[in-house]
Amino acid sequence: MNVDILAFGAHPDDVELGCGGVIALSVAQGKSVAIIDLTKGELGTRGNVELRIKEAEKAAKILNVKKRENLNFKDCFFVNDESHQLLIIEKIRSYRPEIVLCNAIEDRHIDHTKANRLINDSCFLSGLSKIKTQDKDGKIQDCWRPKLVLEYIQWNEIEPNIILDISEFLEQKISAVTSYSSQFFDPDSKEANTPISSKNFLESVRYRALNLGRLMGKEAGEGFTSRQLLSIKSLDDLIF
Repeated sequence: MNVDILAFGAHPDDVELGCGGVIALSVAQGKSVAIIDLTKGELGTRGNVELRIKEAEKAAKILNVKKRENLNFKDCFFVNDESHQLLIIEKIRSYRPEIVLCNAIEDRHIDHTKANRLINDSCFLSGLSKIKTQDKDGKIQDCWRPKLVLEYIQWNEIEPNIILDISEFLEQKISAVTSYSSQFFDPDSKEANTPISSKNFLESVRYRALNLGRLMGKEAGEGFTSRQLLSIKSLDDLIF
């Protein structure tokens, strides 16, 4: 299954928080999008794996993505080594995306930073023909390197290299985020409080988007960093 955009998240809800608006925007523009969660977030303080899976499925439907899957890496303990890279490479070569979205370059949760490096490295390695991988049917895969890797912003305030206008899709993003009712603010919850379960955090998802929108003269935006230089074909592409 080929897609235009492949979005990776260390945990279910990372993608929705970091780039849910851009996914909704891209789908509306006719792009095909798939999501791959690296772990099931099994070490999360609130909720459980079964509930998290249901929440992820609900969010995927709200964003209208083509497919979502989970690689079952160990939450907090996956590493950027050959075995993990090969599994990511297999997925990149299977989906053959032009664009990959991944976790923040540096963040509060250690998995976010690890996932960023793992995905960036795997995208490069996926383009090397002497690295051999097989698809689920045992067929040798052709090498494939995405043209662009963008890193979304999460907990830390990171200055973006690019901001995309998600003004028409902010509410869709918020709806996808709040699908994870076990993780975010719920005044009736009896579970322990966490940094992301506060009312302030949930509100910050909206006001960060609004602030990025303000900076670009629009209602709402999502910001991304990139390890590669971003280029355009025409100055007109900067005017909208």
